[in-house]
Amino acid sequence: MRLRLTTLGRIVDDLGSTFLDIVAAPDDMDVDVATVQIYDPLDELGTPPGTILLGVGVEGGERICELLEALGELGAAGLVVKSPVAVDERVRATAAKTGVVLLGLTRAASWAQVAALLRALLAEGDVGGAGEPAEAADDLFTLANAVCELLDAPITIEDRSSRVLAFSGRQDEADQARVETVLGRRVPDKYQRLQEERGIYRELYQSREPIYFDLGGGMLPRTAIAVRAGDEILGSMWATVTGPLPENRRRAFADAAKIVALHLLRQRAGADSQRRLRADLLSTVLEGGRDAADAAARLGIATERVCVLAAGLDETAMADAAGREGDRQRFCDALSLHVGAIHPHAAAALVGSVAYAVLPMHVRTPSTASSTGSSTGSSTASSTASSTGPDAEQRAVRVAQSFLARTGRRFPAAIGVGRLVSTLADVGRSRADAARALRVLRARGVSGVAAAYGDVYFESLLLQLGDLVTAEEQPPAGPYEKLVAYDAEHGTDLVGTLQAYLDALGNVHAAAQAVRVHQNTFRYRLRRLTKISGLDLDDPDARLAVSLQLRLYS
Repeated sequence: MRLRLTTLGRIVDDLGSTFLDIVAAPDDMDVDVATVQIYDPLDELGTPPGTILLGVGVEGGERICELLEALGELGAAGLVVKSPVAVDERVRATAAKTGVVLLGLTRAASWAQVAALLRALLAEGDVGGAGEPAEAADDLFTLANAVCELLDAPITIEDRSSRVLAFSGRQDEADQARVETVLGRRVPDKYQRLQEERGIYRELYQSREPIYFDLGGGMLPRTAIAVRAGDEILGSMWATVTGPLPENRRRAFADAAKIVALHLLRQRAGADSQRRLRADLLSTVLEGGRDAADAAARLGIATERVCVLAAGLDETAMADAAGREGDRQRFCDALSLHVGAIHPHAAAALVGSVAYAVLPMHVRTPSTASSTGSSTGSSTASSTASSTGPDAEQRAVRVAQSFLARTGRRFPAAIGVGRLVSTLADVGRSRADAARALRVLRARGVSGVAAAYGDVYFESLLLQLGDLVTAEEQPPAGPYEKLVAYDAEHGTDLVGTLQAYLDALGNVHAAAQAVRVHQNTFRYRLRRLTKISGLDLDDPDARLAVSLQLRLYS
């Protein structure tokens, strides 16, 4: 369910004449746009209502009219073809009859660029339609490259503090000042001071038009424009040029600044709200219940054959609360990008202090090749054996380990992996498993490690028993209690002797070596502790009971 639809008229207004021109249109441009698709002549045309179709390779009046007719029947919003467009009365009449707007894309822009820009505009205020993930709304690098192509000049986009938010390609064609700016991701202090002394920033922020200046000193000239939202300065865009821009490129530069403003506004105003909404939706999915299916549909995530990952940062060295929250969010963003690259229907969000991810895991079925009776078929069948739940969980562990290996220097963390589940109703179980596995890893004090719940099952049970003991304030009891009291009163270590004996599985020689005493001394201590505590070491239940107390209370 989309939170707000964008109209075709608004898209054309936002893009100005930078990329798109209206070639032929009906009277009403106030038509809702839902999605963008790229035309493939080999596939059957099946666009949903409100689609803008990018007509790659479409040319000629006859072919354009055929597509307009087909799109009109499907309720599409518009058709984009490369300029110059062959327009005659038949094309205009077809556009008016079908209600589909025909747009011309400037030859300087690539289809990939315009697709990214249109999807960014549609993604404003959107968390994702039913069954499809939300598009990224802040692809400033794509926009910088598009402007670079339009102006034939390398571009940087900067915030009010001269930090580089994005840059285009071809920076090697610029000067040393630009190279240092891009490498450091901010304008070096010496160049900032120089521009302040020449009054460049003052002129830039007072003007609504591009300004041209040449500082000399081995630096190439610049054309810059302030990026505004009304009267508010959001940042600036800079082009390294060889001379003043011609008027058509000045206008394109000014139009592009409006699009940059849209991106920056979304980054500032939309990022936090979208994150909160995604976190709420994913939390609903992880808890299960009647609303889980709707939340999963809005997030566009898989609900069958998934493993849940619980990722937590090592925050022991983080003293600043604000810094911790920022690191958690950046860590979650990195995890979301990682799992999203692996599967389009994966999702991640920060829930409390833990980043949870729902990762689809394909489970292979046994090959039927062996039934053919050929030796080759049998070999293939054995090499592609059925992938069971534990196999899928181990693949999820490897995904988590790969992520930790890539981010470990910046984000020391551990990841717990839940069991593979087949239905949405069971996702909560996988989430609980993942959280318990993460808790075990945190209790160990390790980072850079991922573990499946099955691999840390016993340790997790001990932690849960410890919680129960603490909650009910249960003190030690039985033989263990007697040994603890005796050691405290007499300064002995009979509890340590018992621990060594149990760890060595009753091997007196190995146990004596562990505590560095002679075997006879160890046997004497063993007889003494059994006499004092009344512990029967031949009774397996008694050994289990005292072993658990050693783990829980030591």
